[in-house]
Amino acid sequence: MCPSCNTRRMVETAAHLTDHVLPELPLRQWVLAVPKRLRHFLVRDADLQGAALRLFLRAMESCLRAHSPGASPAARLGAVAFIHRFGSTLNAHLHFHCAVIDGLFEPAAGGVVFHAASSLDAIAITQVQAQVRRRLLRAFVRRGLLPGDDAQAMGQWHHGGGFSVDAAVRIAAADRAGRERLLRYCTRPPFALDRVRELDSEHLIYAPPKRGPGAGLILIPLELVDQIVAPVLPPRVHGHHYRAVLARTAASEKIPRQHETAGVVKGCATPALTRRRARA
Repeated sequence: MCPSCNTRRMVETAAHLTDHVLPELPLRQWVLAVPKRLRHFLVRDADLQGAALRLFLRAMESCLRAHSPGASPAARLGAVAFIHRFGSTLNAHLHFHCAVIDGLFEPAAGGVVFHAASSLDAIAITQVQAQVRRRLLRAFVRRGLLPGDDAQAMGQWHHGGGFSVDAAVRIAAADRAGRERLLRYCTRPPFALDRVRELDSEHLIYAPPKRGPGAGLILIPLELVDQIVAPVLPPRVHGHHYRAVLARTAASEKIPRQHETAGVVKGCATPALTRRRARA
């Protein structure tokens, strides 16, 4: 809950990911939001959150494979995933942020081959959204959380039906400052102390990021505490997750840092290997 501790943790995590985890390759942020009816179940079920994240990552990987020339079916993505449990006004809003290397990695003799993604346009993002929507609704039906008729109706709602996938933010390979800035955004805490001010002797106001006339959440102090505590992670739950080639269980121990997008490249330590060296 401490704003200073949360800010320090945000800065340290972003710096660690930038310096020791992510290679100097293009990075894209993918964001998934789901309808409120599904969020109710996701907030309470960590296993369901993991299943939804896996569906999202598989859809992303299929999209990148289709837009990465030369990539084979064995090529894998590299991602760091963040599950946010809050919105911009301290509201309960579970959604997913993924910092994904913009291409795929394929094992090769002496290292790996990186296939850079290209022509990733709005149509491709819309196809990912439709795929995630279809598969996630089926998963909720299989788990008995959603009646089949309701899932079918939700699948036919217009304008995405409450599902949203965004991948507009892309950081160039050489933009180290931009990469760290994006990762700070992904690891940001739910509460910002500079957005709280006293309205009167009994009420506080929490201002939204974009201030306007009459904007803000008016709370008594105990209500503010309740809002801040709600998104705090349970014990032994990680704030971010390494996926595919960045994961501890990745088949390859090496991913590229100095790279050639069309050839074989030597690798650098994965996060798991880096942590082992730090403990040695």
